[in-house]
This record gives sequence, structure tokens and C-alpha cells, in this order.
Amino acid sequence: MTDICLIFEVHQPLRLNRNFHIDLLLRRDATKDELLNLYFDNGMNKDILNRVAEKCYFPANKIILEEIERFKGTGKEFKVSFSLSGVFIEQCRMWRPEILESFSQLVETGCVELLGQTYYHSLSSLYPDWSEFMAEVEMHREAMRELFNYSPSVFENTECLYNNSIAKAIERVGYEATITEGLRRFLGWRSPNYVYRAKGSSVRVLLRNYQLSDDIGFRFASTEWDQWPLTADKYADWLSSTPGQVIVIFMDYETFGEHYWRESGILDFLRWLPREVNRRDNLTWSTPSEAISRHPPVDEIDIPRHQTVSWADEERDMTAWLGNTLQKTAFNLLREVRTFVNIVGDEQLLRVWRYLQTSDHFYYMSTKGGGSGVVHSTFNPYGNPVEAFITFTRILSDLEARCRLESKEFRYEHRFLRRLPPERAFSFFHKFAGPTGLVAHSLEEFHSVMKTVSIDSIRFHLERGDFERWLGQVVGDEELAEEFRQLSEEELPDGELRKRVLDLLHRRIEELKNMDGDFPT
Repeated sequence: MTDICLIFEVHQPLRLNRNFHIDLLLRRDATKDELLNLYFDNGMNKDILNRVAEKCYFPANKIILEEIERFKGTGKEFKVSFSLSGVFIEQCRMWRPEILESFSQLVETGCVELLGQTYYHSLSSLYPDWSEFMAEVEMHREAMRELFNYSPSVFENTECLYNNSIAKAIERVGYEATITEGLRRFLGWRSPNYVYRAKGSSVRVLLRNYQLSDDIGFRFASTEWDQWPLTADKYADWLSSTPGQVIVIFMDYETFGEHYWRESGILDFLRWLPREVNRRDNLTWSTPSEAISRHPPVDEIDIPRHQTVSWADEERDMTAWLGNTLQKTAFNLLREVRTFVNIVGDEQLLRVWRYLQTSDHFYYMSTKGGGSGVVHSTFNPYGNPVEAFITFTRILSDLEARCRLESKEFRYEHRFLRRLPPERAFSFFHKFAGPTGLVAHSLEEFHSVMKTVSIDSIRFHLERGDFERWLGQVVGDEELAEEFRQLSEEELPDGELRKRVLDLLHRRIEELKNMDGDFPT
């Protein structure tokens, strides 16, 4: 018997307010309590949730519940699994709590498995440290316990992002298995339709059969497809003729009624699929946890961090969110602002920052062409990726400014402790020979580089005013910038010039460290 795991991701982002800069001018005295309405377009978010609820969540949940009841006690129970994001759950709580009640009905049947994921559907598994990722995983697990009295044992990272390190991280917090894309580039000759084990851990890995999943998710309504129309009996035949232990069919839940409207026949397909599958003697419905308990792993999956995979776009890697300069810049700025939020220690500001982590914000900044580009533009509420980037960075900058005002210590601490992202670091050049290869990401690194960089490079940047501009406009230390401006006007021999530069920097760093006592790191 081949297990069929039918899994749905259920997620709605909090889309940003495109008119944020205008609204802020009209409401200069906006408080922290008002930030959710100032930063996010909650009129749009509420409307979209209500629309998708009527087109997808309610009718699809009703069909699944009816089919579960139909096959109860037959020995071939219909089973499905859901991965519900915390951001989706919070919107339901605010605007349509009956959606959650509908999902609760399904869970109570005993034929539905809930998966773990990052609470904010974020890219936190790609950060250099694991603290935020672990915090979100635990937040999501707690939400599943509170809402559904359910403790997930299988994990689905945001958009199926996966590598060996992610597997080890989820093992540390008690998950037994995870799900990712069954890509040929790491499978080679092997089939995705088997249970595998993650390299370096005991975590079991279930692999999405992207061909069969995308037949529904991306090709169902395509009249140009040579298999159109796709019917439940035809699809069940394909499943029946596919060898393996377990076939993972995984897609966005919104496929049913929202991406493809009822008129396409997609909801009828969902209704008839359980019946057609159960007519095939070699197929049975299964949840992921049942599949890993039935089938031992046949081999090991080895995916290093630098080859992280996902289920997104044709590339199925990280480029859906981090494939261009806009996305990488926004991502680095987001991580930098996290340091500021930590210093302030305010739960409201932390919550807002976490909403800005949601992967969709970076997805909208994609500039890809071809089929992937069409999908990105279809879901982009801002019209184009540049507008998405501008909206995001304006809001992120405002959040940073509020953190600055919130904490007196921050106004001093950020100048020397924070590590700037690559695009804001200072790169040292020779006057005629180009880059020296030396880069400073912080005031302390700047001081360190000054000890070894050629004196010609120091004179070159000093004469051009480069040091002054970087210290004042990027580091934020106008006082030190002015001292460097004055230094540029003096005529000093080489040895004395380097000594003066180092003395200025050393004295300033020590002053900042001693201002108002100790600062958090």
C-alpha cells in the first residue's frame, strides 16, 4: 500500500500600508498602540481574509469534513494535514473567528494532523543565529495547544525552506520529522516517494512530489496543458501507478476556491478525490506522522546550508525572497533593526518587527521574469517590486526611529556596538590602485583597520571627506565626523597623522562605552 499525504499550507500575510508616509504626516503623534493600523493596510487585509473565507476556507473545510465522515470506520479513512501560520490565526481572531471554529471541527475528527511552523511565517531560519527561529517555533506550538489542544510532531518550515542545519534545529525542540521539496538536484536517481533521514540528525524527511502537487496547484485550469481537464479519477490513476512508500501532495489551501474559482471545478475535484483514491486497492490516506511510523528511512538527505532548498519558483531555492539587491538590502536592514528592538525591550515594538519578518514582504520585491515572475506579480499588492521595497523600508525606518526615541542608551550604543550590513560598511581604497580589500562594518573595526591600512589610503579618503560623511551619515556620530573634518585641514607628517586618527577613534569609542553606564549587547 502507498500512503497518500495530502497537506495544505494556510497563510495570509499582513500586507503593508502603501500610504504610510502620508498617514504618518497626518498623525505625527501616533502611539505604539496605533502602529498596527499605521504600518499595515488592515482594511485590505480584512477584505482579503473575508473573501478567501467565503471562496475557500468555509466551502473547502465543509467538503473535507463531509468526506472524512463518509469514510469513518471503513478502514480507509480520509485524512489531511494543515500548516496554519500564526499570522493567519491572528487575523482570524481579529476578524473571522468562525474560520478557526471550522478548522477546530476538522481537528476534532481525529483525521487531521496539524504541522508546526514559524509563527510569523518568517525567514528566521536563514539568520546567522537561531534565537528568533526557536522563539517562533515555540510560539506556534503554544498556539496549536491553546487553539486546538494539539501538539505537532512534524514541522514544515516557511515555504519548505530546508537544509541540514534546519533539521538539527527542529530536532533540538522535539520535532520528529519535516517536509521539504523533493528536488532532483539532491535526490539524483532516487525517488521523492520514500521516507529519508536528515544528515547529522534523526529527523525524518518527507519530500513533496512537486510534479503531482503542481498538476493541481499550477496546471489545474490551464487549457493549454495536454492533460486538461484534470479529473479526480484521472489523478487517482496517476497516484495508483506511482511507486513508493508515501506520496506527499502539498499545496496552498487557497488553491481550492481562491486561486481557482469554484467555476473551474476545483472544489468538485476536492470532493471526488477521496472517493476515487479509495477505489484503488493499493492506495491509502495517511498523515505525515503515520507515514514516518510505518516506513523506516531508506537513505540520507544531505543539503548544506549554502544549498538551502524551498518549494518556491522554478529554482526552488532562496531566490524567491533573497534573489536581488532590493531583497537582500531589506533583509539585512530588518536584521539590524532587531538589535534596536532588543535594546528597547518593548513587547509591542517586538511584535510589530516580527510582523515585518513575514516572507511575503520579500516575495513582493522579486524582479524575476518568466513563469516565476508572473506568479510574483499576481500576488503583489503594490503593483511592482520597487514600490514594495520603498513601502517596506519606509516603515522599517520609522520603526527604527521609534526605537531610537524610546531608549536614551540607544542613541549612544548604536554608534559603536552594532555591525553594519555590507552595503553600509566603509571600504578603503588606494588613490590610484582601487580597492584595498579592507572593510569596516563598525566603529571598532574602523579603528582596527586604521592601524594597518596604507597612509596613502587614509590621506585619500580624508581629503575627499569620505571619513567625515560615513561617520556622520552612516554611523551617526556627528561629533566624531566634525573632528575628522578638522583633521583634514591640518598638514601632518605620515606618522603623526596615523597617530592622531587612532587617538581620535580610541578616545571616542571609550567615551561612548562609558556614557550612562553599561549598555546591553
